[in-house]
Order: sequence, then structure tokens, then C-alpha cells
Amino acid sequence: MRDLSPSVLKTILHSKRANLYYLEYCRVQVNGGRVEYVTEEGKRSAYWNIPIANTTSVLLGTGTSITQAAMRELSKAGVMVGFCGGGGSPLYSGVEIQWFSPQSEYRPTEYLQQWVSFWFDDERRLIAACAFQRERIRQIEKNWLSFKMQKQGFNVEPAELKASLMKFDEAVSRVTSTTELLAQEARLTKSLYRMAVHAVDYGKFIRAKDGTGTDLANQFLDHGNYLAYGLGATCAWVLGVPASLAVLHGKTRRGGLVFDLADLVKDAVVLPQSFCSAAAGDEDQVFRQQCLQGLRDIDALDAMIDTLKATALEVSST
Repeated sequence: MRDLSPSVLKTILHSKRANLYYLEYCRVQVNGGRVEYVTEEGKRSAYWNIPIANTTSVLLGTGTSITQAAMRELSKAGVMVGFCGGGGSPLYSGVEIQWFSPQSEYRPTEYLQQWVSFWFDDERRLIAACAFQRERIRQIEKNWLSFKMQKQGFNVEPAELKASLMKFDEAVSRVTSTTELLAQEARLTKSLYRMAVHAVDYGKFIRAKDGTGTDLANQFLDHGNYLAYGLGATCAWVLGVPASLAVLHGKTRRGGLVFDLADLVKDAVVLPQSFCSAAAGDEDQVFRQQCLQGLRDIDALDAMIDTLKATALEVSST
């Protein structure tokens, strides 16, 4: 097997990579220098190539296994790997919710140094958290009112959405602690769910936590959110900022920065798509493809990387 150097495998920037995989009932292995997943089709086995140089993360669901050689190649290519439950959630690595991140002693230090220069200051960390929230509502307004969402039957009232986002933006400008910001975020999320339910005429909906929801919308929300978490973990790894250095969710979750970064795009894409697909009765695979396409359409990983870089530079300079 030809040994490919990391420099060859990383010629495609992470922000420009097209693929994010959820796999189930298969074996991931190396065959002839390529990483493949193998599925059983009756008495025959089908082999499918994973273009690792163009992949951000891989979720391994029910009935999967992976070889040591495959993990080595994925790590060399800078691909995040996570074991998860059926349908893409919850995410497991051993007994903790985390990702197997590629190991490298040569991650960039520029953004980490900027990040830690303000991270231990509560006021400046709050400024960073508010900057994340403003990017979040910008993405929501842009995607919720897009022609693509309207074409899928997501008919949200523009005036109501803009008023809710403006109210949240004004509240963000007045908060004095992360506790206040989290409370405002919870209010916004509740209003977004209400508008999404009305936009597709979904009927009664209660957001279930910890994967306990039995209706399609809850299942799709859990599934899609983990796709966004994969991109968030990739962003933090690419820029060399530890996931524990969160600006909003860090007090409750060790990998809180992943959740902060995922919040930039998951309400913009995953939330409306979950209700559209649930109302249409889509299968998991159809929802997943729609969700992935939506994340690509808004350049989700680019948005995460640009926001983290801009926030690190701006807040470290204050």
C-alpha cells in the first residue's frame, strides 16, 4: 500500500470539503490504499469508496466497525470520526460524548493565542458570545426567507421573523452575563420552534430532550444537529482551538465550543429542514441529504471558521 503524506491528503481546505458521512451496518477498512466501507448485499459484498481528502467528518451508526488502518488514514487526512446511535444521534466515543479528533503536534497556534488572551476575562468572553449570536441570527434570517425554503413549503411570516430576531438582537446588546444571554437564547429558540410549526402547519409540537422524542420532527432535529456538531468539531480542530474553551456553553459541557459553533448554523438549516421533512413524511436518508445540501448551500463550515477567526481577532484586540 502506498503511504500518502498528510500534506498530500490535506490539499483540499476543510472549509471547501464537500462530504460528511453517516454510515450504518457496514465495515470501514483500507483496501488498496483507499478507505472504503463494505456493505452486505445478500451473498455479495459491496465496496464504496470514501474520498477522505474531501471529507470533514464521519458518523458511524448502528452495526458499524472500523479498522485500525482506516482510523490511521482518516487521521492523516484530518477527518473527524465519531460513533453514534441509530439515526445519527446521540454521539458516543467510548462512554463520553466527544469526537475522535486527528492528532497532530502542528496545529496552528495563532487563533488559540488570540482566544486565550481574552477567554479568562468574563466580560470579554461575553462579547465573543454575543458576536456568535449575532452571526447566528444573520444566518437564520438569510436561510429562512430564502427561495429554497419557500419552495419546500416553509412559509414563515417575514415580518414576524424579522421582529423576533430584532428583539433578540436588542436583548443581546443589553445582557451583562452569560446567564442572561442563555435565557434570551432560550426565548428565541422557543419562538423559532413556534414559527416553524406554523410555517409547515405541523400541529402540536414539544421539543424533547435527550433523544426522547418519538415524533419525526424531534428525531430529525436530533439527527441534523449532530451533523452540525461534526462541522463545529472540525472547525475547532482546523483552527487549533480546544473545544473546552467555549464562550457560552462551556460551564455545562466540556466540548462546549463545538455547540457554540454549531449554533451558528443549526437553527438556520437543521430546524426548518426538520419540520419540512417531518411534515412531508420523509425517510431519514432523504432528510439527511436535504440537510447536508442546506449546510453546503450556506457554506456552513466557512461561516464557522470565519466567525471564529473574526471573533478571536476582534475580541483579543479590545
